[in-house]
Parts: sequence; C-alpha cells; structure tokens
Amino acid sequence: MRKLILLAIMALAAAVVPAAVASAATTSPGRPAPAAGPTAEELLAKTNDCNQISNGKYQTDEDAAGGSVAVCDGGSAVFWKADLDIDCDGQRTSQCNEDTDCCFQPDTAFHQSDGRPLDAANLPYIVVPSSSDIWNYESSGLQGGGSCAVIYNGKVEYAVIGDTGPDRIIGEASYATANDLGINPDPSNGGTDAGVTYICFKNSSVDPIEDHGAATSTGQDLAGQFVNG
Repeated sequence: MRKLILLAIMALAAAVVPAAVASAATTSPGRPAPAAGPTAEELLAKTNDCNQISNGKYQTDEDAAGGSVAVCDGGSAVFWKADLDIDCDGQRTSQCNEDTDCCFQPDTAFHQSDGRPLDAANLPYIVVPSSSDIWNYESSGLQGGGSCAVIYNGKVEYAVIGDTGPDRIIGEASYATANDLGINPDPSNGGTDAGVTYICFKNSSVDPIEDHGAATSTGQDLAGQFVNG
C-alpha cells in the first residue's frame, strides 16, 4: 500500500513540475515583454525627411508670425511636427467646461457611436485643420475616427482623429492626449510650444471611435507597418 502511495506521488510530481517550469519560463525576470508597437525613436526615424504635400505651411497659433509647419507624406501615413494646444471641447466634465476653458464648445466634429460628442477629458484624440487651400485632410485618406500616433519626449500615444480646427492652424489634441503624454492638460495654461510629432495613418478607422483600447491596438499594428514598410 505504501508503495502504491509513493508511486502516485511521483506521478503527480512529474505532471506538475513541467507545468511549473513552463510557467516560470514565461514570467521570469528579463524576459522580453509582448510586442507593443514601435518605439518613439523608430517612428521618429521615419519622419526625418519631409515630402511636403501641404500648399504652404501652417501656423501653430493665431498670433504666430507666418507658417512654419508642413504636412508631409510618409507613404502609408502623413505627418507633421508642431506644438500641442489643448482641445477641451465636447462633453462637459469637471476638466472641460465653460469655467475651465474660455473657448469651450459643447460639440466635436465627430461623434461617439451613441451620437454624443467626444469626451476630451477621457479620450485621446487629435484635431486636424479644417480643409482649406493649404491642405484637405480627406484627400490624404484621413477621416474622423482615423488612427494616429502622437509622439512627445520619448512617449507614444495612440489616438483618433476627433475634431477639426481653424483652417490655418495645426497642432492640437485633447486633454486626455496631453495628460497621457505628460504634458500639462489644463486648457487655460497647458500644452507645449514644440516637440510633438503627429503621424496619421491613411485609410484607417477605429470603430467605435470612443474605444481607446481599439485605437491603441489598431495604431500599434499600423505603426509597425509604417516603420517596416
């Protein structure tokens, strides 16, 4: 009887040990993390050269002297390098309302799947200039809900195209985008004057537009194609 018990214990140990070893192998320190899309450096390396497609250059602010930002064609994406002003339009929240933002508008150019405006405080999105003689974003294969990567200070944030702005100013993103990138998101005194790269992938779409998880996974896939293609 004692021999049978011993044999049973040995058999159980043989079954458990390989599983434990396999588990340790997948969680051991130093093991590479699952792929999470290209790094900021890899993406920025693809934006060193600008094949300008805008008819002239955009201003970064209303009081900026002359245009300084070109929109460039990068093959499967278009990109520009600018500042980041805070967009707090859309749904009223404690962060975004008439009291926190002098220019608050209770609507966005593109809406959630339930028809409501986007939530700038919680959804990372960027603003593209309204179509003009400088550039028509739709002619470049961009649309509301399109996928973009926003890069600042070594960080990459995946966002959607969520709003449109003035036709001669570029460089704006939602409160949530700035916050995730470590930029002061306050609509009254936040943002940054330079150092932000926007890469928007042609003919892309995130559905529903308010699903940031889908925006991230879609963006990572398209960013990988952009870097490798």
